[in-house]
Amino acid sequence: MAGFQEILGHEQIIEHFKNAITMDKVSHAYILNGPDLSGKRMLAEAFAMTLQCEKKGTEPCMECHSCKQAIGRNQPDIIYLQHEKPNTISVDDIRTQINNDIVVKPYSSPYKIYIIDEAEKMNVQAQNALLKTIEEPPKYAIILLLTTNAETFLPTILSRCIRLDLKVVSDEKIKAYLMQKYEIPDYKADVCVAFAQGNVGKAVKLAESDDFNEIKNAAIQLIKRLDDIELYEMTAAIKQIGEYKLQINDYFDFIMIWYRDVLLYKATADANKLIFKEEIYDIKKEAAKSSYSGIEEILKALEKAKVRLNANVNFDLVIELLLLTIKEN
Repeated sequence: MAGFQEILGHEQIIEHFKNAITMDKVSHAYILNGPDLSGKRMLAEAFAMTLQCEKKGTEPCMECHSCKQAIGRNQPDIIYLQHEKPNTISVDDIRTQINNDIVVKPYSSPYKIYIIDEAEKMNVQAQNALLKTIEEPPKYAIILLLTTNAETFLPTILSRCIRLDLKVVSDEKIKAYLMQKYEIPDYKADVCVAFAQGNVGKAVKLAESDDFNEIKNAAIQLIKRLDDIELYEMTAAIKQIGEYKLQINDYFDFIMIWYRDVLLYKATADANKLIFKEEIYDIKKEAAKSSYSGIEEILKALEKAKVRLNANVNFDLVIELLLLTIKEN
């Protein structure tokens, strides 16, 4: 668990929280809305820890009894909602862990703070149960809803919460942070940043990944030899990609970055702006023989393949269609 000063980016949200604390205008309910790994939980925990800190500042002191408990995730008045079903937060989860508990005064702190992660998983009954609490909460209660999709909430919940949308963090900031904190070379930082698209958590995950280079090399090697693969060899190629089934989005993203590099080089003939600078020879060759519309078709096919796999379409079929589209273009 970290304080605000350790969070990269999200300055506006941090400023909002600090102002609310300074002016004593802390709301009883917040929605933190942003993609997976974007920093919602870090922001919620830093806010909760600051509110409960015995020094009463706009940053957690990290030294008082409350802060130390929060760092160990055993502060009795910072409560994390647990749910047994992986894809649903049920009405029982809300009733037992929030509605029935919120009436009990804080154990040792000024507030009782509830953090509901993956709040988009609340079904309608759960949302309605929570609504009753949000409408008339005790003065000491604060509810933090963390979600990847605030649009799934009932309008009545949206209207009673302060909604804070997480914005992307600049590539320069993420790159500098990765190189300093994880001591990775600049070319690897560039790839992580291109992948992450402003999402710090995703960039960090890639920087820490042991599989990073393996997936990257596998994806690029396949693309480079795809022209020479005959149709009867397609099954072997699909099987090879199947080895990365669990990281298939990362695999696709490497191919996407490769073709974006091809597109960029075709348009500018400038190797300095490429992500895969070390692949310049093959990128130049690919750019010379590809048309703009062909590259666009490949990028669209990659997006389509992601959507299809998310919709549980047959893996081998999706990959075969994708490889054929890339081959044709």
